Amino acid sequence: MQKNQFLLCLVLSSFIWFSCTKGEEDDTVLLPSNLDVLVSKEANGLVRLTLSASNTNFYLVNFGISAGDWVRVTGNEATYTYSDPGRYNISVQAHSTESDFITAFSIITLSNAELGVEFPKNGYESPEEYEGYQMVWNDEFEGNSLSDDWVYELGDGCPGLCGWGNNELQYYRRENTEVREGFLVIKALRENFGGKNYTSSRIKTQGKQSFKYGRIDIRAALPRGQGLWPALWMLGENIPQVGWPACGEIDIMEMVGGSQDGKDNTVHGTVHWDSNGNWANYGGSKRLEQGIFNDKFHVFSIIWDEGKIVWLLDNVVYHEIDTSPQGLNEFRESFFFLFNVAVGGNWPGSPDETTVFPQQMAVDYVRVFQKI
Repeated sequence: MQKNQFLLCLVLSSFIWFSCTKGEEDDTVLLPSNLDVLVSKEANGLVRLTLSASNTNFYLVNFGISAGDWVRVTGNEATYTYSDPGRYNISVQAHSTESDFITAFSIITLSNAELGVEFPKNGYESPEEYEGYQMVWNDEFEGNSLSDDWVYELGDGCPGLCGWGNNELQYYRRENTEVREGFLVIKALRENFGGKNYTSSRIKTQGKQSFKYGRIDIRAALPRGQGLWPALWMLGENIPQVGWPACGEIDIMEMVGGSQDGKDNTVHGTVHWDSNGNWANYGGSKRLEQGIFNDKFHVFSIIWDEGKIVWLLDNVVYHEIDTSPQGLNEFRESFFFLFNVAVGGNWPGSPDETTVFPQQMAVDYVRVFQKI
């Protein structure tokens, strides 16, 4: 009897051991293997990863922008559009389960040219002096940061002026402005921030530098594409007291981007004012004979005195307004500068499938001359 009990215990112990071992074998996870990552650089900062690995259910990809910014990929491709030049460490995890994976690393370096944000090499340059005038203020955008003459306007205009009064689609950020290689650069990006699908920058000299009359020259190369709306403009210094349009507005240059004739190749000069409680405006435009304003630097100018404002492109007059009537008193006051690139809005419309990001406006200098 004792012998039979011993044999029974031995059989039961063997069965229990075999069952545990079999369960452990069934729970064994097969790790992915043969992880291969092909990295290719495409136009305007777009980087494409082509992924392959055995025993893989999904991938996690980090494009080297932020340590915690991982993207889950269930197919075999992942893309990211970079907006800044530099060296980026790309990490890829091939997962069989959430906790079982292998990792591969790649390094990619992107230049400004590969981002599509190089500066034109030529274009019109204006003189540093004019007979009968003296330069009273200028910014040549040397160094690596904005001078104290500029302040940022941030956000989307809400709650007081959502969409900045024009149903614009961008969120203005400091990060989209930089000074490099002797240029002020304002970049428009397709990215989600602040509840918007695009970001850009808007800077101004309000409270820092304002002017009444003179010749103003601004040398700049413009962005291109449907929905882009760069502007070099001025507002009356008394806007906090009287509001818009009673403060007056002088648009030295605006462009509404797009590939069709009359958009990327045309700039506009306009004034806005209050006419007996109603908004009034008067503008003119200039179209290039060939090319677009993204190809070269151009100089956008006004000559402004107590009786008129004249607009010039590369020192050639294309528009003028007589501001001597009493109803245009707005333009006999001091004005400050604003530089920005809007995305979308009532005038240009929204970007479409033809619009390539990032885009930029590069400003070489702004110079203000007044009569001696």
